[in-house]
Amino acid sequence: MSNDRTQLGRTAPTLPVADVGASCRFYEAALGLEVTFTFEEPATYAVLKKDAAEVHLSRCSDPAPRANPVFHLIVADADWAHGRCVAAGAKVVEALRTAPWGMRTFVFEDPDGHRVDVGQPLGEEPA
Repeated sequence: MSNDRTQLGRTAPTLPVADVGASCRFYEAALGLEVTFTFEEPATYAVLKKDAAEVHLSRCSDPAPRANPVFHLIVADADWAHGRCVAAGAKVVEALRTAPWGMRTFVFEDPDGHRVDVGQPLGEEPA
């Protein structure tokens, strides 16, 4: 990191979930994330990572999903990600499309109803 005190580092959403183990299996299947840390047995907290992406899961008796996406995930191939999410049983709530702002995008819901916005920048590599 530079000496710039305003520089931000990694950020990772923490999602409240009813069953950490089931949610881990879903995110492994849907996006290829790998569990890198769990707390307690059965797990009450988990960290999943793939490349620069990181998602934290925390057990909660009432996950209370929101109607808007909980995070936006940039991918290199939205069609591949869409197919993988569908195969993993994700409910697609906004169909795969090419948006006028230069993104190939879709939105899915995880097993707890959290929405994830997935996008591929067209004409450039993801950051």
